Amino acid sequence: MMSDLYRNIVIATDGSENTRRAISYGIEIAKISGATVHVLYVVNTPATISESWTAGKEEIYKIMRCDGEKLVSKVKEIGKDAGVEIRDVLLDGCPSDEIINFAENNNVDLIVMGTLGKTGLEKFLMGSVAEKVVRGSKVPVMVVRA
Repeated sequence: MMSDLYRNIVIATDGSENTRRAISYGIEIAKISGATVHVLYVVNTPATISESWTAGKEEIYKIMRCDGEKLVSKVKEIGKDAGVEIRDVLLDGCPSDEIINFAENNNVDLIVMGTLGKTGLEKFLMGSVAEKVVRGSKVPVMVVRA
């Protein structure tokens, strides 16, 4: 049974344990509805690479970008095995802003994400990515707990 409710789904991932279930949910929804999945990884450049920091900046960025490429590749394999069309998207910037902007500018019908990696003091000081996306997105958001 195919549905027109979802044609484009974003699955946001950061590689944490908390996103594994979200990936499964997103792939399953796409499989049922015939949707295309845009697996989205954001290199969190504002938080990790300061403008004034110069030593090793390029190497750190390359490592982070490479990690993102590996994560997206793994999700592409999962989607391929499920018969779902997967498009990879790697962006730089603030994760919540980039997820929202991508979804709103690319005819996305649903954002699927886990409760991404921040915990403890970091979450208290910065807020969670999932919370910011839920509060700021005009596109429906499904947050999957680990």
